[in-house]
Amino acid sequence: MTEPPKKANIRVLFALTLIHFTGDFYNAFTTPLLPVFAGVFALSLTEVGVISGLGRFLSFVVQPNVGYFADRYRTRFFILGGIFLSVTAVPLTGAAPSYAVLLFLTALGSIGSAMFHPSVAGMVYAYAGTRPGFAYSIFNMGGTFAFAVSPLFIAWYVSDRGLGAMPWLMIPGLAILVYLFFTVPVPQGEKMESDTFLGTLREAFGQVWQWIALIWVIMVLRAFVAHVFRTYLPVLYVEEGFSLVSVGAMITLFSLAGTASGMIFGYCSDRIGFRKLFFCSFILASPCLLLLVWAGGLWVYPLMFLSGFFIMATLPLGVTLAQTLAPKGRSMASSLMMGFAFGLGGTMTPIAGAFADAFGIRPVLACAALIPVMLLLFVSRLPEPRKT
Repeated sequence: MTEPPKKANIRVLFALTLIHFTGDFYNAFTTPLLPVFAGVFALSLTEVGVISGLGRFLSFVVQPNVGYFADRYRTRFFILGGIFLSVTAVPLTGAAPSYAVLLFLTALGSIGSAMFHPSVAGMVYAYAGTRPGFAYSIFNMGGTFAFAVSPLFIAWYVSDRGLGAMPWLMIPGLAILVYLFFTVPVPQGEKMESDTFLGTLREAFGQVWQWIALIWVIMVLRAFVAHVFRTYLPVLYVEEGFSLVSVGAMITLFSLAGTASGMIFGYCSDRIGFRKLFFCSFILASPCLLLLVWAGGLWVYPLMFLSGFFIMATLPLGVTLAQTLAPKGRSMASSLMMGFAFGLGGTMTPIAGAFADAFGIRPVLACAALIPVMLLLFVSRLPEPRKT
């Protein structure tokens, strides 16, 4: 087993966090530009939904496979190649001549994102020193902060310069890629001996596979709740008279709160363990989400922050706990807890939409808000690795 060195490698951790921020910053361009693309290509709501769902679907499919190859072949190809696709394909969507080309470029950007996430997340533990929980929370902050600020940036950029100016945004991304080429080391760790995907899963998780499966179920349902609220709460508030700018500010608050809570909970996990923090997050998330569902006026903003703070706090905890339990399969563990869980949670969102069509948005959101407190039964069965 490869143990992390006692002293954290700040230079490498900064580079890994920069990869996470850069890739997610570029891939977050698409969602706020959906109304613009719909106008340019005269898209139906179904066609808009295809663009939105493409990234989640590819994360669901691609990340576990990349995690398998990343644990089997120690190479920088997935890291640098993934960032290259993200910083080139996504800006080129602004110059797409047709809907088909737009889908193709969006898919390439999403594949790039799915390529770098497992490898980079799997490397954090090896360079974290004695504080893997806090180190991963910093790494996670790169992604959540990118998703918070990117929509504001690209909305301003396109409003000021137009879609046709988007390809120029490749330049800063490629400059960062050059820096990363000279900074990011080859991933370290034991290579998997098995030649098959299932064999690699057995080798990576071995006797802890039941714990990994339990953590994964918790992470899928956590992602589902977050997706449902981020998808349908804006629709509800726009219908009730909030402006698009106000709704955008709410989503930014939700994401920034998750950035803060991920860092705080990650720091605390190295001191008090994982299970207590999962309990704290979920037992407080449900009442905040329920209050948000029925709130109005200015109360919406602080409740949006508190809801995002508690429902997003356990993302770094789930990944770090899985990596701690399965050190040989850190990339695979990361892909299952991040891309696979996040993607599956996203693809389940239309189920909530179907119920919302039948019963209304508020009752469905209220039911979804109860899921975190129901997960406490699963949380009570989580393992608590010993501190070394």
